[in-house]
Amino acid sequence: MSYEWIAILMFSSMMLMLMTGQRVFGAIGFVASLSGLLLWGVGGVDIPFAAAMKLMKWYPLLTLPMFIFMGYVLSESRIADDLYKMFHVWMGPVRGGLAIGTIGLMVLISAMNGLSVAGMAIGATIALPELLRRGYDKIMVTGVIQAGSSLGILVPPSVVLVLYAMIARQPVGQLWLAGVIPGLMMASMFILYIYVRCRMQPELGPPLDKEERDIPMAEKLRLLRAGLLPIAIFAAMMVPFVNGWTSLVESSAIGAITAMVAAILKRRMTKEVFEKSVRNTLGISCMFMWIILAALGFGAIFDGLGAVKAIESLFTEQLGLNPWMILILMQLSFILMGTFLDDTAMLVIVAPLYVPLVGALGFDLIWYGVLYTITTQIAYMTPPFGYNLFLMRAMAPPEIGLRDIYRSIGPFVLVMVAALAIVMVFPQIALWLPETVYAN
Repeated sequence: MSYEWIAILMFSSMMLMLMTGQRVFGAIGFVASLSGLLLWGVGGVDIPFAAAMKLMKWYPLLTLPMFIFMGYVLSESRIADDLYKMFHVWMGPVRGGLAIGTIGLMVLISAMNGLSVAGMAIGATIALPELLRRGYDKIMVTGVIQAGSSLGILVPPSVVLVLYAMIARQPVGQLWLAGVIPGLMMASMFILYIYVRCRMQPELGPPLDKEERDIPMAEKLRLLRAGLLPIAIFAAMMVPFVNGWTSLVESSAIGAITAMVAAILKRRMTKEVFEKSVRNTLGISCMFMWIILAALGFGAIFDGLGAVKAIESLFTEQLGLNPWMILILMQLSFILMGTFLDDTAMLVIVAPLYVPLVGALGFDLIWYGVLYTITTQIAYMTPPFGYNLFLMRAMAPPEIGLRDIYRSIGPFVLVMVAALAIVMVFPQIALWLPETVYAN
């Protein structure tokens, strides 16, 4: 059997196992291990062993549990509630102001946690009931929650970009900085859409009643201080890193300690909050480490087969496609896979194929990491099986049905496609900040 057919058999076997409902790391690791044994005999066991050693020696991986712990401490101690109260008071008088404030809330939640699930949970439990109670259109606000929560995998500290950095062998710090401007740009595009839509159709997002707007300035300032606490924590973590005073791992430790101190000072660090934060951090960190381990082993087998060169030859020589056409086809395949897989599964399945191919085609791998993340966000919200659609259905109140959820995401998906096109056409939107910071 030719190496090309072996690669196709490996890929199809892995997809088949995933469709049967097996765990991602189990399906990928099993196919990689079995293929290694069949191809190289007993010597094939060296491949997963080498991947495990590489994983254990990858120092930046220490940032993963630190940032996850920081996010859980801030969310479990209800500091996110203060954030929403701040946006509620300051943005309420504007038409659509609470929906705009919800996008701001999601950006800050993303900067606290780095996981889209956390943003979805907080948005659905805190913001959505308030928006519905105040007469906002249920279809529009459902889309707002889903779109805002998707920012969690682009705005640093993005956990998905940590995984991409490990698999693509790129610096985590540069990837995080590359995601800042595209993430803020996309959030601004969401806000602009909400503002214009509510100006054109005021009934979709009515402003607060005059009685509710009559809040003393002292109370507004108190809420502003409480809401700015997560920004202060993020600044305490990122400013030393950007200025070169600390390493990425040291900054992640500063973030985790600062979040804990903030929760203690606000008298919200109970035994239950601490225990739940630690348990969730341990569970998610171990899950990601198993997935990375399986992905590294699978990628090593693919490298050994020369599958990437064979695929590159197929696209460029046999089919005659130019590099940009190949890149667009890759993005379309991500959207297709996103209808039934989550972001981590997509990354570890196609990274052994796509990442070396992107490098061979002459594209920047930092820039491509941002493109992958934006495309994943779009895939999350694409029917019929988008990941965020079903998360929203599980968390939404009974009056919001699956049909409402499907109808809500159309305009936001178009905004995200426009953002993706802008970053593809103008790569410096993603590359300017990491190049500037690291040049200094």
